[in-house]
Amino acid sequence: MTRGVWKDDERYREAYWSTYPGLWRHGDYALADQAGWFVLGRSDDVMNVAGKRVAPAEIESVLATDAAVAESAVVGIPDPAKGEAVWAFWVPRPGAAGADEDDGLVSARLTALVAAQVGKPFAPARVVRVGQLPKTRSAKILRRAIRAAVLGTDPGDLSGAENPEAVQDIRSRVRELR
Repeated sequence: MTRGVWKDDERYREAYWSTYPGLWRHGDYALADQAGWFVLGRSDDVMNVAGKRVAPAEIESVLATDAAVAESAVVGIPDPAKGEAVWAFWVPRPGAAGADEDDGLVSARLTALVAAQVGKPFAPARVVRVGQLPKTRSAKILRRAIRAAVLGTDPGDLSGAENPEAVQDIRSRVRELR
């Protein structure tokens, strides 16, 4: 448990103690059952799709099972009917079976895979092949920057990004598809 935020006690109380009075909110999204605890990601990353909550990691783990996918990222994009629609971005695994297939075939296969394993409401509205995903120097994928690239908004501070050019690449790829 944290004890504070450097020189900002009010921010600490607001961030960790205001959601549930008397309880510390750490920000992880987890499920518990008879088998144990399952940490699914950050609660601030959770998407609300048709009134149902889903963490990007739940969908990304399904995408990772396809041989053509080296890595993936999933973001929620505003949608008038669903609240948020799932958009998936994937990087091909060099030399893997299916990695060189037509983008449309892979996209259809990945969409069907998510629908079958997570549920039809969570099937991606868009599946986009990209050359790289924007990451921090510690290899954390910058979903906020991907979402900003899709929406055409400012991705914020990318000084900590290892490959900030990936954001522009995604923005260009999304523009091509529209």
